[in-house]
This record gives sequence, structure tokens and C-alpha cells, in this order.
Amino acid sequence: MQKVDSKPRVATVWLGGCSGCHMSFLDMDERLLELADRIRLVYSPLADVKEFPRDVDVTFVEGAVSNEENEHMAHIVRRNSRYVVSLGDCAVTGNVTALRNKHSNVEIIHRSYVELADKTPSLPIQFNTVAQLLPQARPLHEYVNVDAFLHGCPPTADQIWFAVNELLEGRVPVFSTIYLRYG
Repeated sequence: MQKVDSKPRVATVWLGGCSGCHMSFLDMDERLLELADRIRLVYSPLADVKEFPRDVDVTFVEGAVSNEENEHMAHIVRRNSRYVVSLGDCAVTGNVTALRNKHSNVEIIHRSYVELADKTPSLPIQFNTVAQLLPQARPLHEYVNVDAFLHGCPPTADQIWFAVNELLEGRVPVFSTIYLRYG
């Protein structure tokens, strides 16, 4: 009979953001080795997994919900995760990603794929491969229920380490007055 892996199943997701939060996650350095002994990483942009799995214990979500793919993924994550943590200020407030909110989607696409294309090496533009932008980039909790919020742009490796350890101990992390827990 095959032994069932009893390690907590952890996932990380990258929506509309810069990947800085994932870089902070990696900045845990040697603590990643300890973490690898304690969890099973089941989904992440750092791993080659194609579909978000079921029965995830904790999912850390970086980035704002800025396009239809992000919104779809947010719902998949919530449906399949025991705890969902907004990781970083883009997921918590919209932050830098939401700076585009004062412009129309037409303006954004034109600036990104027409005006700036004149200043970069020639690449074929295939607009059907660009995810359909939502009218505004919004924080994760405006689309799905979130269990904890980890502020920072990006949060430090120590803050992420604290949050991971609290969740592994079965506690929803409560941060200082600067890093509040909502929900």
C-alpha cells in the first residue's frame, strides 16, 4: 500500500504583478530547505505544473486581478484552497498594477503594443494572444474571499516566513498594526 503524503499542500500564484513577491519568497534563502521538508509545493510559477490542483491547504496569491484570466484563476484558487493569502500590495490594494485604472483599455493596448512597438525590435503583434483586460485592475478580495493579507511591495522574506509558519501551525497570521489581518 502506498503511503499518503501528510505534508501541507502549498501553492503560489502570480496574477497581475511584477513577480517581486515571488522573488521575496525565494529570498528566504536557506530557510527554503527547511520549508521543503515541511510542505509539498503543488503549484507555482516556480514549478512546471499546468493545472491548479484540488485540496490545497494554503495558496499565496501575488498580483492584482487585471484581466479575465486573472479573475478565472482567482476563482479556481478560492474553490480549491483552504486558506488564501493576498501576497503583497498589488493583491491587497491593487497598488502599482492599478495605476492603469485612470486609462481606458484601448489606450493601454495602443500604448503597449503600438507606440512602444516603434521603440523595440520588430515582433509580430497578435492581439488575440493578449488576455482581455478588465475595466480596472482590482485587489484579490474584491473577487474572492481572502483569509489573510500580507502587505508590502514586496513583503520581506521574514514576513513571508512568519506567515508560512503561522499557517503551517494551523493559525491564521496576525500581523502588527502595520501588517493587519483582515477578514
